[in-house]
Amino acid sequence: MNGFFKLVSTFQTQAEPAYCGLTTLVVVLNALSVDPGRRWKGPWRWFDESMLDCCEPLENVKKNGITFSKVSCMAQCAGASVQAFRANESSLDLFRSFVETCASSEDHHLVVSYDRQMLKQTGTGHFSPVGGYHRHKDMALILDVARFKYPPHWVPLSLLWEALNSVDEATGKSRGFMMITKRAKPTCFLFTLSCKDQRWRAMCKYLLEEVPHLLKSRGFTTVEEVVYTVFGSLPADVASFVKWIVEVKPAVNGPIEKVDRDETERLLYKSKVLQQLRQTRAFVLITKWMEQNSVNSPEDESLQTAMLQARCQGAAAFRGSNCYSNVKCFKKDVKESNVTSNGARGEAVVMSSRVLVDGCEQVIDALVPKRPLSGNVGRGSVLQQDGIDQVTLEEDAFHPTTRDLLAVLLLALPPSTWEQIPDLRIHAEISRIVSRKELPHELQLEVEHLFEQAFFVSRSCAEEALTEEALIETKN
Repeated sequence: MNGFFKLVSTFQTQAEPAYCGLTTLVVVLNALSVDPGRRWKGPWRWFDESMLDCCEPLENVKKNGITFSKVSCMAQCAGASVQAFRANESSLDLFRSFVETCASSEDHHLVVSYDRQMLKQTGTGHFSPVGGYHRHKDMALILDVARFKYPPHWVPLSLLWEALNSVDEATGKSRGFMMITKRAKPTCFLFTLSCKDQRWRAMCKYLLEEVPHLLKSRGFTTVEEVVYTVFGSLPADVASFVKWIVEVKPAVNGPIEKVDRDETERLLYKSKVLQQLRQTRAFVLITKWMEQNSVNSPEDESLQTAMLQARCQGAAAFRGSNCYSNVKCFKKDVKESNVTSNGARGEAVVMSSRVLVDGCEQVIDALVPKRPLSGNVGRGSVLQQDGIDQVTLEEDAFHPTTRDLLAVLLLALPPSTWEQIPDLRIHAEISRIVSRKELPHELQLEVEHLFEQAFFVSRSCAEEALTEEALIETKN
């Protein structure tokens, strides 16, 4: 019962009939003290169901519930580590071992996706955390987040396994279980995948299926040709899928004069990650490709535009609004101010603006580490120094641009992507360029996070594609 006390201290009832997956995840993430990366209310950083909209719009979840793969993807996006298992790909013995491990731990928690009917309960598919295990009786304690229906209850493990080992009619896939843990290093990521963008399916298909075929069917003499082939045929704007994270918060007590210690650490960390990325060979190759093919960054990539979008989205989230059509930002009211950070002047910039959400006005602050030196952002050129290509930036702009998004995506592609390259020399060279082992520690964590996100997103895309095929067959 070691894990019970952490879970029960954050235990809550689902706010909507179809929110069992979201509420279960909120309980577990708060029990693990995972930092949501933004404030909930007042000074408190605490997960709420309204924050878990990264992989599926909340309106869709409210109407249709959420799938097993999307819950595991959300946990990953929220900054936790996830091990997810479909019941038909696992076994009762393995499930029992995970139940024992999590029940006896304060930092490992188990989430189960099961069919209520197997337990003689009303309803169908449901998510809840496991709060304990009785080894002698071989029973698990279900902390049911639908507390208006059932209190916490003990279930024979073999019966719970049968409820897990059932098929979700919405996806045609088996239900299952997942172990969620807190990362050893606190999460503070600069990049993330926009998982709820439905165009990810085309991107997944291109990167995981079409790219290996392209690399196998062509002869390459340089690594530049490999990179240009991969990114020369992207199905859509990569900025729609790989995004950079801005910290926003409601303004309180007038203009900010000082950034607190935690905010300072996050700002400096993100700045360090970006600096490390721009020193990689991958970044150099992307910059050369953009120059040679006259690929320009979008005109709306300015820091002011990016901050305005972030403040609009943040205001909607703080107000609990899911409809951005009811959000109006006033660009003319944008104010910038240098603030003290760690005793130094000008290390951070706070950009504030008035935002109108559903007729209610808010002032939202966005925090960035550095101020660009001039109007154009992220321009750069490739020069050679001591025989090595290097990128020289025309200005010291903090915020990531298209070049950075493409470079980090290149590093996050699965190693298997390059296995089909016929030329062993080219294969070895590109493998060295994208090797995560050679990256600085902070950038390595960033790339691994994106790789794990992509894994969960690709599974979700494949699941949705199968579901659509099944629906088409049923209609026919």
